[in-house]
Amino acid sequence: MPTAVESTFDIALWFSDTALEENEYLQPQKLHRLLFLSQAYYSVAFNGQKLMPAIFVAEEMGPIEPNVYKAFIKGRPNIDPELFLPEDIENFLGGIWRRFGQYSPERLGKLCKETIAYKQAFKKARRAEITLEAMQLAFVRGEETPSLNQVVKPKLMRSQTGRPVAVKSWIPGTKNHG
Repeated sequence: MPTAVESTFDIALWFSDTALEENEYLQPQKLHRLLFLSQAYYSVAFNGQKLMPAIFVAEEMGPIEPNVYKAFIKGRPNIDPELFLPEDIENFLGGIWRRFGQYSPERLGKLCKETIAYKQAFKKARRAEITLEAMQLAFVRGEETPSLNQVVKPKLMRSQTGRPVAVKSWIPGTKNHG
């Protein structure tokens, strides 16, 4: 399955840089929760597509991406990120950051651990994979987490008459029922 970005590190470093710009220390646990939320909400917003080539596993502390975990264990890795993510990805990540960036690592951890996707994987075994399908299903329901429209606001533009209209990326093979 193709992903919206080339590397999970591009997203991790985007969050790290965004936190740095706002003079905030981004704790590793918080980074992993933001990555998890980003992948889940992206799959909901874009019909099961992956934002990044990541695999999340259920650890006692919450969901983690083990490759990012290893790479960041001693601080920011010396990796050249994609300097310019596509505008729609930047907007999407901005929505995630605006909604969850001010949350403490503990609050984000609790939020993620309350999802049925995490609970089912952790029940199987420590480090069991949290599948994208399980994440999407858990976040579509929005029972334990904010709904998609509370996280990612549609881009608003004006029509030729000045009326506000919501704009979102076209996804081939989908129909707009709204």
